[in-house]
Amino acid sequence: MSVFAKATAKRSTRAAWTGLAIVGVSTLLLTACSSGETPSTESEEPADTGDALAIEAGERDLTLKVGQLAPQSGTLAVLGPPQIAAAQLAVDDINAADLGITLELVLRDEGDTTIDVSTGSVTDLLSQEVSAITGAAASAQTRNVYEQVTSAGVVMMSPSNTGLDLSTIDDNGLYWRTAPSDLLQGEVLGNLVADDGNSTLGVIYQNDAYGTGFADATKTAFESAGGEVVAESSFNTGDTNFTTQIADVTAQNPDAIVLITFNEVLTIIPELVGGGFAGDKIYLTDGNRLDFSESFAPGLITGAKATTPGLDLASLGDFTERLLEIDPSLTDFTYAAESYDNIVLFALAAYAANDTAGQSIADYLTQISGTTGGGEKVTDFESAAALLAEGEQIDYDGLSGPITFDENGDPTGATIGVYEYNDNNVSERIN
Repeated sequence: MSVFAKATAKRSTRAAWTGLAIVGVSTLLLTACSSGETPSTESEEPADTGDALAIEAGERDLTLKVGQLAPQSGTLAVLGPPQIAAAQLAVDDINAADLGITLELVLRDEGDTTIDVSTGSVTDLLSQEVSAITGAAASAQTRNVYEQVTSAGVVMMSPSNTGLDLSTIDDNGLYWRTAPSDLLQGEVLGNLVADDGNSTLGVIYQNDAYGTGFADATKTAFESAGGEVVAESSFNTGDTNFTTQIADVTAQNPDAIVLITFNEVLTIIPELVGGGFAGDKIYLTDGNRLDFSESFAPGLITGAKATTPGLDLASLGDFTERLLEIDPSLTDFTYAAESYDNIVLFALAAYAANDTAGQSIADYLTQISGTTGGGEKVTDFESAAALLAEGEQIDYDGLSGPITFDENGDPTGATIGVYEYNDNNVSERIN
């Protein structure tokens, strides 16, 4: 099944399109099935932004220094390891190809919003003259540092930013992301809750742009499907006691509760279920779809569901095995494919430009991703670079799926997976 959302926001620093980008999101939507209608699975092609830039034929001799902002501490630290491993794997693959571009990766912690670690990390990365930065992982951290990064002429791409407002920030055309916005995941989540037969919904969410934007999108979708959001309660980053929020929401006796948090669920879920709320009526998101096998008693949230952007890892061949060679401790691979693609996209754009300056990389990102140029489909760095060396146009589709950037630097297509928790409190993909 598919659902489509129009991406209509415009960013003045990029050329305006002549049409609307239609974003296809693959998921399980029982509402569509029950209506007896099968939605179209075709997406409009993005409008061409103009003539493609020329690709210089010939050998390259480039060195590209890339910074990485990833959470090694704080409430989102669970997302750090797979992104870090994937970025390093991409660097290793590109360097092993030995096709005239050498990458160096410099890792720094982004922390979270309770303590400002990211500003110092970016200052350090810029002092080392990186041309590109992959990250930050959290939308809030990107908001904290993007002006610092882009004003320095450095291109920035996040594998996991989903904040709605990031589509229209004033970034000089230097901010990009390979993850879809919360508008899309919220739409899928809201419909999922409704399709499961729930008529009323409570929402507990963190009071930041990620939480509020996601909550609004989920509420809109759920109510559009005929449900009613009967309770909403927020908390601030850094809070450790959630008794008030749980009491506020459960007092309205909702059929289901959506938790839009990071690792705060480690506290919220046991208290919520311990107070009598059914574990299989809890819905989670990409920010808190954790492995709870060592944290919760067996069966505590059997049947709970979650949504997370990204392809089914089973479709990615030996990618996860190769990541485990980088970091044997990995137990989760969320946004790893997007992180890998960020590095490859930086390298291919630099290769196409035959220049490692941040602005030059940004200039070629729409082209190598297939928005312009009408290039040949490629799925790995080595074959893509070989074509570029011949002066040919390319259209890179990566491990995270088809990547075609719109005028805002957002992907025009995304897959949102649906997961269900088993008796061991581990989520398994069901769609």
